[in-house]
Amino acid sequence: VTWAFPRGAFTAVMGPSGSGKSTFLHCASGLDRPTSGTVRIGGTDLGGLNETRLTRLRRERVGFVFQAFNLIPSMDVEQNITLPLHLGGAEPDRARLEDIVRRVGLQDRLRHRPAELSGGQQQRAAIARALITRPEVVFADEPTGALDPRTARDVLRLLRETVDATGQTLVLVTHDPMAAAWADSVVFLSRGRIVDQLTSPTIAAVMSRWETL
Repeated sequence: VTWAFPRGAFTAVMGPSGSGKSTFLHCASGLDRPTSGTVRIGGTDLGGLNETRLTRLRRERVGFVFQAFNLIPSMDVEQNITLPLHLGGAEPDRARLEDIVRRVGLQDRLRHRPAELSGGQQQRAAIARALITRPEVVFADEPTGALDPRTARDVLRLLRETVDATGQTLVLVTHDPMAAAWADSVVFLSRGRIVDQLTSPTIAAVMSRWETL
């Protein structure tokens, strides 16, 4: 696989079960090391980093959004959002925190714990956490998989607006043609290979290509 994700763009990665989506995501984000080849984020070759430097890179330069939210139950929303900064020994920029919280619509939920939030609100908190460090790229792994269709659309709209308003680079791994259609382009994986790409995708076009994989 050889691919470059354009800076400031929203790219969806699709493929059937077993196509290699998870492996692709894990290697691209520095969660796993490829057995051969190179992975670069910006100008940094991840293969040249030891575990300490790789952990720091993931914390400071990469954002993650997962299907399961992965919020800390004992922490309130603000503590969950700012956790990556505190782990790195940094204090949050209050202006940036307030801007992100406003963008995700959680201004009145900062003192709530995850159990007191809806699924959509928990995912919004997870998105805010992914953005707080000003990452070079955000990887979203099936972020709407645990949400009802209406809430999923709201989350996808938020991701789309984040890319458009801030120039955030976003890579979305999904099996959902509706989710993929929010992206600027869709990359299709099959049996560990990239087999096609769609630009300016529509739901119909994505479904048509998806059915041939």
